[in-house]
Amino acid sequence: MTNPSLFVSAEWLAEHLNDDNIQVLDARMLPPGQEKTRDVQAEYLAGHLPNAPFFDIEALSDHTSAYPHMLPRAETFAVAMRELGVNDDKHLIVYDEGNLFSAPRAWWMLRHFGVKQVSILAGGLAGWKQAQLPLASGPVNLAEGEFAVDHGEGEVKRVTDVLLISHEGGAQIIDARAANRFHGEVDEPRPGLRRGRIPGSLNVPWNTLVTEGRLKPAAELQAIFHQQGVDLAQPIIASCGSGVTAVVVILALTSLGVKNVALYDGSWGEWGARNDLPIVNDAE
Repeated sequence: MTNPSLFVSAEWLAEHLNDDNIQVLDARMLPPGQEKTRDVQAEYLAGHLPNAPFFDIEALSDHTSAYPHMLPRAETFAVAMRELGVNDDKHLIVYDEGNLFSAPRAWWMLRHFGVKQVSILAGGLAGWKQAQLPLASGPVNLAEGEFAVDHGEGEVKRVTDVLLISHEGGAQIIDARAANRFHGEVDEPRPGLRRGRIPGSLNVPWNTLVTEGRLKPAAELQAIFHQQGVDLAQPIIASCGSGVTAVVVILALTSLGVKNVALYDGSWGEWGARNDLPIVNDAE
């Protein structure tokens, strides 16, 4: 059984939507490259769950960093949450378009900054619409929230940690990017990045873990990790293109009860941008 508190169903949420201790956040995000053809802000305004403010992962990143989607400083995050009307003592429910692409990152960020109860809406917006449940449109303006940052779950590794582990071992590095990117067969969707992977890393593409906006059953997840050479009893660092889909791997591992898991927040957006770091490219 996967951990039930990680996900809530659309039916459950529809019943509890107006409970005082429940708060819903829209955490949809466009995959790299799609921002040229789609406007996520406009899509949010056109239809979202009632009273769900937009948890904009892009905007909630550290804009002083050269790398995409790096975690913001704790106090910056707390101020942004208060302005959105988010309360840290509520049970927060996050959702995305229904592809389980970005809701896990929002789940991870909130837990990292100390929120105790965070769940993901299984099936996301697509599942909610499919169940013909109510949507609202336009901006959501809530009263200022009460949000204090605390030391939470979710360890972050820096490039120096990952370089050392890549060189000397001590943990497994799991790369959540597609296999053709992992092997260096295609260009990265972000311009200016090298092709290839971190030496010694293992490939578990994030979308192999997901079906219809939810995680696959536990036995299937275990089989996928096993097949890709991952030992669930050993420490793991998850990486991806920019630190977003790596959290899908972390979510899957969390659902299996795996404890010793960290995120390499810089991910390939950092590693692939630097010429002083070693890479493996099977296509060369």
